[in-house]
Amino acid sequence: MGKRYFCDYCDRSFQDNLHNRKKHLNGVQHLRAKRVWYDLFRDAAAILQEEQTKKPCRKFLQTGQCDFGSNCRFSHMTEQDLEKLSAQVQGEKRLKELRQEGADIPPGTIEDWLEKRAQRLSAAQSNSALPEKPAPFQYPPGWPPVQELPPSLQAPPPGGWPVPPTLQWG
Repeated sequence: MGKRYFCDYCDRSFQDNLHNRKKHLNGVQHLRAKRVWYDLFRDAAAILQEEQTKKPCRKFLQTGQCDFGSNCRFSHMTEQDLEKLSAQVQGEKRLKELRQEGADIPPGTIEDWLEKRAQRLSAAQSNSALPEKPAPFQYPPGWPPVQELPPSLQAPPPGGWPVPPTLQWG
């Protein structure tokens, strides 16, 4: 069958030769998949700038769906989405300026997070139906008595197994 080439962007494989690889790497589907992958790692400022230059997609605004999806050249963001993104960009800018000035991150952020986490954990514990102590071990019915089990299935003695002085490992 020969070597196969797997494209991580497109999640597909094909026979690996120069012609097939060139054809795939220059194909429209591969270039779109590659662009979508790298768009996942863009910062909020770049996304905001690009979305503000696009016109709104009429079909998406009317129906909530667009046949082109992520390949649409129009913006699928509402005014509220753009405002949230703008606020996020401003917050990131302020945080970056504070770090450049040498100032600490605004106080209370870690403490607030820890407090919320403690509240979530306590709420989860109070809501859970699991008992706090695990149930004691129940010997399976139908098994022979514990004394008749093979040594590999018996519990070790309280002090552990005795080690003979002449035993050498390895």
